[in-house]
Amino acid sequence: MYKKRLIVKETNILLKCDIKKGIDNAEKAIRYNRHLLEDYIKKDPFFQITFEPHEVPSDAPKIVMMMAKAGQIANVGPMAAVAGAISEIATDAMLLEKTKLALAENGGDISAKGRSDVFIAVYAGDSPLSGKIGFKIKDSELPLGICTSSGKVGPSISLGDAHAATVIAKDAAVADAVATAVGNMVKENDMEGTIQASLELAEQIKEIKGCLVIAGEFVGRVGKLPEIAEISDELKVKEWI
Repeated sequence: MYKKRLIVKETNILLKCDIKKGIDNAEKAIRYNRHLLEDYIKKDPFFQITFEPHEVPSDAPKIVMMMAKAGQIANVGPMAAVAGAISEIATDAMLLEKTKLALAENGGDISAKGRSDVFIAVYAGDSPLSGKIGFKIKDSELPLGICTSSGKVGPSISLGDAHAATVIAKDAAVADAVATAVGNMVKENDMEGTIQASLELAEQIKEIKGCLVIAGEFVGRVGKLPEIAEISDELKVKEWI
């Protein structure tokens, strides 16, 4: 299995593929699409700063269209989907080589495609559940986007207090945007009530498969998620992402 950590400005992405040329393809696609996105933002700077869905012209670059569509589905700004969109573009590029596994993890926003089982741990900052549970994803469940928003971890903007709001969808850009919307709803002054409200929101979005929310010691889930497993010492011999 080939791996590469690629850092391009704000993008810090781990690429995994069983064919080296797949990694090369992904790197080229990431650099090219970041360039297209940056050029588009120069023409439409509101795209980058709005927290609301934003319409874009039909001739906008593919990455811009992906982000705008995901923002509309989740009722958030398009930049909420940027990490997931880049992961999705990276795995699409890997698949040009008929790979068995194409995986991109971009700041906790993952796109996984191919014909291989995948083990993904959920990192939730200082929650006692952080790194203790994860998803055992069968190859038959791929492709999937597995994206996490947190008000406690990382540089991405979240208006909520969830340690981890993880959303599963076929499309990583959509999963990323919905994770932001769900995470925004969780508040420390009413953890149980706002987790319930966030799960009800997730349940209404037909484009996702399921959602897992961790806030402190509280956990909520909704929808059809991959198998959730405790990450014991025995399981740590496996390669968890």
